[in-house]
Amino acid sequence: MQNLKSSVLSKIFFITFALLLTFLFSTSNLYADEKKTRSEELLAKIDELWRGDSSHGKFSMHVKTKNYERKMGMETWSKGKDKSLVRIYAPKKEKGTSTLKSDKTIYTYLPKTDRTIRLTSGMMGGSWMGSHFTNDDLVKESSLEDDFDSSVTFEGMRRGVGTIEITLIPKPDAAVVWGKILIEIYSDNFLPIREFFYDEDGVLMRTMLFEDIKVLGGRKFPAVMKIIPEDKPGEFTELIYHEMEFNINLKDSLFSVSQLRRM
Repeated sequence: MQNLKSSVLSKIFFITFALLLTFLFSTSNLYADEKKTRSEELLAKIDELWRGDSSHGKFSMHVKTKNYERKMGMETWSKGKDKSLVRIYAPKKEKGTSTLKSDKTIYTYLPKTDRTIRLTSGMMGGSWMGSHFTNDDLVKESSLEDDFDSSVTFEGMRRGVGTIEITLIPKPDAAVVWGKILIEIYSDNFLPIREFFYDEDGVLMRTMLFEDIKVLGGRKFPAVMKIIPEDKPGEFTELIYHEMEFNINLKDSLFSVSQLRRM
């Protein structure tokens, strides 16, 4: 149970949600169906804001735990929802370490030993790059739309900012960790503000903060994302995006095991 509680959902800095509806508490079954359709449409739109058909960027990751603190510079490429590649370029001792996601399979390349490891199911709950993300997060980043039902539970001013709150509840047959997810977004541009993740007992397990909105790659983008595990006081993982470009020409061959050794 502890492993379930400590594992985290998907690479959520590449995807968020939006929903703007009037008459939020209508009991009409027809309207409920329309609301669901609208939710799915907006989810796709917001995913496009984050990802595009393809993307390339550079970011730094700062990880602080009880036992260590580390900072890394990373470069990332993505194509669609099933292909992504992340490579460390700093510090020097970590340079070249890479993670490849192809469909639902993850590979890690270790340049010091020139080894490529395909992660087994038993390794998916392990920490990704020593952070508070897990390898499983990379695989399940696109599953929220399939695994959760969403609804608007608040719309209005909150802390002086126009805010929409979306509550996600897992579908009956969904194999997911979380019992509930709350997402706050800005009502004017649908960018994320914060996200809260609860376990099956309704206990808050982690919080994500999105800050420092900038124009990156021609679109507004939260340049800083911070994940705070509630059961580990003082610990966090912070991602800071420096460069982003979207809808660029990327060959499928970039996302191959053989390419990991060439980078």
